[in-house]
Amino acid sequence: GQRFCQLNQDYVEQYVKLFQEHYTTCHRLETNKLRNVAKFFAHLCYTDALPWTCLSIIHLNEEETTSSSRIFIKILFQELAEYMGLVKLNERLRDPFLAPVRDNPRNTRFAVNFLTSVGLGGLTDDLREHL
Repeated sequence: GQRFCQLNQDYVEQYVKLFQEHYTTCHRLETNKLRNVAKFFAHLCYTDALPWTCLSIIHLNEEETTSSSRIFIKILFQELAEYMGLVKLNERLRDPFLAPVRDNPRNTRFAVNFLTSVGLGGLTDDLREHL
């Protein structure tokens, strides 16, 4: 997938669509396939084969996520943290296009609790300050 994206921009557009499709339908996937898909897209993001703006479809709050999408998010971000380290991942996520919407303290609290519970509490410093 990475090489295809690096060869031709058309593949990038198609993989972005695939990411959106897989994220919105991840509740239909069995656990192993869900894990593999999340790891695949984490690799594409890490290598910059996909633009990180594709992650903007993810809204980490209780109303817009299912248990399957939370597993997908968990695996995706754990893989990114493993590839990049928490510091570089945190810097990357501070991009204005990726910054989480902080409209509701309840949603912010949910995101902080979720990321902390999956071992990614280092990504929550800005969110904690916001609260």
